[in-house]
Amino acid sequence: MSISVQLYPATSEHRSPGHQVHRDDGGRIRYKRVCELDGEEVVFADIAKAYEAADGTQVVLTDEDMSELPLPSKKIVDVLAFVDEAAIDPLMLSKPYYLGPASSAAAKPYVLIREALAGRSRAAVTKITLSTRESLALVRAQGEILTLQTMLWPDELRAPDGIAPTEKVTIRPQELKMAASLMDTLSEDFDLDEVHDDYQRAMDALVEAKATGGHPEAEEVVRDEGESNVVDLMSVLTASVKAAEKGHAKPAKETDGKTRTTTRSRPAAKSTSGRAAAKKSTSSRAEAKKSTSTRPRRKTG
Repeated sequence: MSISVQLYPATSEHRSPGHQVHRDDGGRIRYKRVCELDGEEVVFADIAKAYEAADGTQVVLTDEDMSELPLPSKKIVDVLAFVDEAAIDPLMLSKPYYLGPASSAAAKPYVLIREALAGRSRAAVTKITLSTRESLALVRAQGEILTLQTMLWPDELRAPDGIAPTEKVTIRPQELKMAASLMDTLSEDFDLDEVHDDYQRAMDALVEAKATGGHPEAEEVVRDEGESNVVDLMSVLTASVKAAEKGHAKPAKETDGKTRTTTRSRPAAKSTSGRAAAKKSTSSRAEAKKSTSTRPRRKTG
């Protein structure tokens, strides 16, 4: 079964278009295609693709060789099977696309597949050609459209051998209960749309500030002062639950109209000199009392 479709990018990543420059004068760094045998620069038209055979032999493939490979049309999604969405390992999923009908004639089969998938909570495992490569993909219904997400081939997914801890670990019921409490607390009123790329925002602000000869205000960041190899899991979970219940720190208003996240400073360590002095004084009184009690009484009469 095949569907004539058109692919549309479904994502746009947060990336500043950086490039390499000469530190001294800011000149752009350029790379040339140079043949390692004669040292001459090679124009793009004279560049071919080479692959290594199993024995390491280099094999050059021409455009004619590549054209003989069994690649389907780029505008055709070849449906292999319909499966339950839960049967697909999320690790196999890759880049997402939106699918649209390639023509008015493709509208009816497009809607038919969309309604069939939505009504049964199933997905279509397909093959599609992207660029010059065939890719496995998963097609699902999402509202009024179909979505396609490229997949890894099954043999491209590595086995997680040797990753899980081999030590014998005992989880106490209190720890498991606390972990469940933390999960419940962090699940309340969570809105994924409110999660932002703070690093990219800071990068954009830095670029804009330096472009105008300034520098953005540094935000206060609380970092761990050290790490320990021994972790009290119960204490960590308890602290996490308390922090989650309190929520994020509210920004304090500044006089210039800007906001800055406030953080609580750690309380200063209490001095022990006063307690030591008091303890010493108490000890002296105790010694004096002991000396008085051991003094012989005078005989009377």
